[in-house]
Amino acid sequence: MRIVLQYDRLLWPFILRKLVSNHMAQSNDMFKGRNPAARRSANTKFFIFVLVSGLLCFAAAAAGLYLVLRPQTLRIAVGPPGSDDVKIIQAMSQTFARERSHVRLSPVITDGATESISMLRQAKIDLAVARGDLDMPADAQSVAILRKNVVVLWAPAGQGSKAAKRTKGHKIKDLGGLAGHKIAIIGRTEANVKLLHLILDESGIAPEKVSIAQFGTGEIADMARDQTIDAFMAVGPLNSKITADAIAATARSRGEPKFLGIDVADALVQKHPLYEAAEIPGSTFSSSPARPDDKVETVSLNHLIVARKSASEETIGAFTRQLFADRQALLKEVPGVATIEKPDTDKDAAIPAHRGAAAYIDGTERTFLERYSDYMWGALLLLSGLGSAGAWLRSYFKRDERANNSSLRDRLRAMIPQARQCTSMEELDRMQIEVDEILDDTLNCYDDGAIEEGDLSAFGLLLEQFHRAVADRKATINQPASELARFRTR
Repeated sequence: MRIVLQYDRLLWPFILRKLVSNHMAQSNDMFKGRNPAARRSANTKFFIFVLVSGLLCFAAAAAGLYLVLRPQTLRIAVGPPGSDDVKIIQAMSQTFARERSHVRLSPVITDGATESISMLRQAKIDLAVARGDLDMPADAQSVAILRKNVVVLWAPAGQGSKAAKRTKGHKIKDLGGLAGHKIAIIGRTEANVKLLHLILDESGIAPEKVSIAQFGTGEIADMARDQTIDAFMAVGPLNSKITADAIAATARSRGEPKFLGIDVADALVQKHPLYEAAEIPGSTFSSSPARPDDKVETVSLNHLIVARKSASEETIGAFTRQLFADRQALLKEVPGVATIEKPDTDKDAAIPAHRGAAAYIDGTERTFLERYSDYMWGALLLLSGLGSAGAWLRSYFKRDERANNSSLRDRLRAMIPQARQCTSMEELDRMQIEVDEILDDTLNCYDDGAIEEGDLSAFGLLLEQFHRAVADRKATINQPASELARFRTR
């Protein structure tokens, strides 16, 4: 057992030395050009590596360009079904798709503005259509003003309700006369009730002294026939067909209306910046007879397209630009688009404009190069770094070949004085064969990129000196002995 262990201790170092020597011999054979197949295989692998790296870089650049230039689809919540808002948004969606715009719209129909805002708050959609006095998310910002809604208050000129007759003067001539009366509000949203309470409170009327009844837009005929109602309120655009039909219906049932001006509009706006002071021009709802017969002071509020503050500046800016660029084309399909306005870009606005919309409106929108120049420079620096890294790796992988060629060049330098001292043609021929092998290996190293052109020039100088030394020595050896002796005596 001890003999076997001793034998193993002697055998393993011999085997290891043999393996190392074989590996070094194979490496030297490859570097000296004695294994061209291995050299071609290494060059092919490096070429494939460079090709694959280039293709990957190209694919990454193409993917980045596609992500930047591909159409962006924004989900926009709007409702209720069949409303003018839905018609406008659907017309926008069709126009943007037809013109292959950069930004497309995907309408999400909701039961109303309240649900739309709720979806925006939960980040289920990108845009929402809603009136500005609703409970907006804290980070909601305006993209466009779809229209301005105005408050219209009127009272029938005929006999009022029995409750009204018991009060002092049953005819309502101004806001102060609304106390103790019943008011019908068109639309079942609580926002209209809240707005009426603000108007009454600013006018010095306790809201609890006024009775309120709400009617849907499809219940106007029933509302007009209800004799218990003393005044009416509608909130909508000046060209609203619903408001005009309601005024006409009440005029037929109860006599020509008396429009009630909101003379406290300026004071109300100071306290509640979401609203604005406005006027209803004469003959807005009818020209014969004129309804109203003169301008009427009132309060307005914005009906908006809103987005979250975190929405992409570039995408919102592109949407705003498309919206106002296509407005004339949309007018042919939906006349209501004429009321679309740009939002207020002042920093102290009640609902500030989104930075993307503000950039378009203020003319500070960045161009493609301005937006992505940093990325482009970064990509160039990355490619430059990759190129430098590739060159370093190539140099690192060729270090052994370069070191071997350097030793061969030193060998060629040492052979020059040896050639001048040779005494036989056979020895010169052997040295010439060895130099030819060195030349072949040097040229292969140059083709592989292991050595530079300067190294090749230095090798050329040594090679020229060697050939001169060999030529001179051959001439000396070939001279007759008599001439050589005569030369030595001199």
